[in-house]
Amino acid sequence: MTYRVCFVCTGNICRSPMAESVFRARVAEADLDGRVEADSAGTGDWHEGDGADPRAVSVLEEHGYDSDHTARQFQASWFSRLDLVIALDSGHLRALRDLAPTEEDARKVRLLRSYDPAAGDDLDVPDPYFGGLDGFEECLEMVEAASEGLLAAVREQLKGRAA
Repeated sequence: MTYRVCFVCTGNICRSPMAESVFRARVAEADLDGRVEADSAGTGDWHEGDGADPRAVSVLEEHGYDSDHTARQFQASWFSRLDLVIALDSGHLRALRDLAPTEEDARKVRLLRSYDPAAGDDLDVPDPYFGGLDGFEECLEMVEAASEGLLAAVREQLKGRAA
């Protein structure tokens, strides 16, 4: 049975597609393709149908990650097919938990940086949209740091599932 993860930010053109791309690479490196799937979405529909921000694409490609992406809005009906919903900041966390149809679904929502032991108390990934390329580089660093812990947590969840 496939384990499904969805990364969520505001418009689904910066942070969440970057997190999706990095996590997919970690899944492939761990030889978990087919057992773990990742995608992303936004809390709003502002950029639905658009590609990722060109700055996000540039930073991803510069670091060897896939950058193919089309923005979409997260739907409450998706909770039933997802195992984990990863919010990129506390505003997304609240919005997603409010959107969750059940308490069980609300418990599926986690902050990405909660998987990074070095993150401390500040678990938000800052929105790089209104800044320069350095904000996208910082975003990528935070995403990479948290992805290892997230992958470890997903592996633990996979132990009880049929391959």
